[in-house]
Amino acid sequence: MSMYGRDPWGGPLEINTADSATDDDRSRNLQDLDRAALSRPLDETQQSWLLGPGEQKKKKYVDLGCIIVSRKIFVWTVGTLLVSGFLAGLITLIVKTVPRHHHPHPPPDNYTLALHKALMFFNAQRSGKLPKHNNVSWRGNSCTQDGDDSSLFKDLSGGYYDAGDAIKFNFPASFAMTMLSWSVIEYSAKYEAAGELNHVKDIIKWGSDYFLKTFNHTADSIGTIAMQVGVGDTSGGNTSPNDHYCWMRPEDIDYVRPVITCSSCSDLAAEMAAALASASIVFKDNKAYSQKLVHGARTLFKFARDQRGRYSGGNSEASIFYNSTSYWDEFVWGGAWLYYATGNSSYLQLSTTPGIAKHAGAFWGGPDYGVLSWDNKLAGAQVLLSRLRLFLSPGYPYEEILRTFHNQTSIVMCSYLPFFTKFNRTRGGLIQLNHGRPQPLQYVVNAAFLATLYSDYLEAADTPGWYCGPNFYSTDVLRDFAKTQIDYILGKNPRKMSYIVGFGNHYPKHVHHRGASIPKNKIKYNCKGGWKWRDTKKPNPNTVVGAMVAGPDKHDGFHDVRTNYNYTEPTLAGNAGLVAALVALSGEKTSGIDKNTIFSAVPPMFPTPPPPPAPWKP
Repeated sequence: MSMYGRDPWGGPLEINTADSATDDDRSRNLQDLDRAALSRPLDETQQSWLLGPGEQKKKKYVDLGCIIVSRKIFVWTVGTLLVSGFLAGLITLIVKTVPRHHHPHPPPDNYTLALHKALMFFNAQRSGKLPKHNNVSWRGNSCTQDGDDSSLFKDLSGGYYDAGDAIKFNFPASFAMTMLSWSVIEYSAKYEAAGELNHVKDIIKWGSDYFLKTFNHTADSIGTIAMQVGVGDTSGGNTSPNDHYCWMRPEDIDYVRPVITCSSCSDLAAEMAAALASASIVFKDNKAYSQKLVHGARTLFKFARDQRGRYSGGNSEASIFYNSTSYWDEFVWGGAWLYYATGNSSYLQLSTTPGIAKHAGAFWGGPDYGVLSWDNKLAGAQVLLSRLRLFLSPGYPYEEILRTFHNQTSIVMCSYLPFFTKFNRTRGGLIQLNHGRPQPLQYVVNAAFLATLYSDYLEAADTPGWYCGPNFYSTDVLRDFAKTQIDYILGKNPRKMSYIVGFGNHYPKHVHHRGASIPKNKIKYNCKGGWKWRDTKKPNPNTVVGAMVAGPDKHDGFHDVRTNYNYTEPTLAGNAGLVAALVALSGEKTSGIDKNTIFSAVPPMFPTPPPPPAPWKP
């Protein structure tokens, strides 16, 4: 049947859809579908070159085939040629031996310099037994016993600590890895130019290897996922040692770290599927590992579809710290990534099912429409699927919904621009994507990445810009938006404060981070013993390089206070968006995106012709 909706900004929108439940059922059917030269006698002249002076016949003229010249002229000509050859050789020798003045490459831009640092934050967040090349002097092996007390998961060491604590949350961590993989797929040449490609791939693999431990990745069907290690609930006066009540270096943790599992967590499973599917494209040249990631992604996505529910629905820990509002956006997002990773059209059919898109909020606005975050991936999925339409044009039966996603992406990009009032800005120019609530920077960097990426999509499609209502805007406007926001974070703001630790001369020194705030001095501070380091007004003894803190308030104010996490705490998800935005803006604009790698597994598309129109009835 035909369903009419509203464009998020009020325009009519018509899409073809069957009953939502029918489309949903259809989308469940996820089935899988590189002499020798010729000799000749010497003529008289050639013989004369080989004969001695006494053997040569005395001639007044030299016979050169059909040309007869005076012997004096001949000798003069040969001499001239010899001198000319000698001079030419001498000049060549001088040119080769005189030192050349090489023009040095221009110094790296600020985005590249910040990129080097932003990636180091992930090294500082590693859990488990650290590799020798981790390069963070104040970190060591930690929580290597994670999972030992679990009856289902024996080894859950590894992975990343979420923020300034030591909890491992799979939900935001998997979103962070998906964002990093997406940025590598699009901008691998820029990572290579910055000398960071191997580093970022190592970061992604560290996260992917951990996710594979949190479920039975060799099985085709599963019933449980380990969604979290460690707890932090201190409500109700809870004083039992945990990752929030205690203030300890991760290396010194000696209290029990519970493993929290879920059996109905569609949002988490679909996001983890997106992380593994996108990583499989990053590692496509490592066939065995890539296939392992794809298989795990398939298993997770099937689990997400079969056992419906929000991962935070029945779990107080998740609802307190990373509450998920819906799993429908993860269905669109995860399905899109699995389609790119496998080429299996059933995943594309699911991602473009109008009923699922409707549940994900694609057809109505709301204050957070267009805001990409660890909770809501709709804006990212719309950009990701617009890419398919721009470069492959799959046609019927996908064209209508893909055109809708493409139009919605254009509207979202319009909403980011300062000419529109969808989102307020601080006096210093920071866009308020979370409407003045705390911790704004994590949303800003995601928007900067999407804007730069979409502008590069348009450039690669030979499209100079897009329309916002009757007004046409060039792709440069999107890049300018992204630059102003990232420049604000790098220090171009009223406080002249860089919100990336270690970048510039003026950055936060009291970061809300346990490992950075406690000195590595061979003294083990117990659960409460570390409180003095939490509460001291002295700067952190260790610099957590590259950490992007939560950010300023809606008045551009910032308090560099360790105990106020709303200002000074960094997160995995925030730094992943930062890395993606920085690499997109780094280097030369002309480098652009890698158009084809993401389509490596996608078979040639032969659009199905649309059904004939119904016969006319009088």
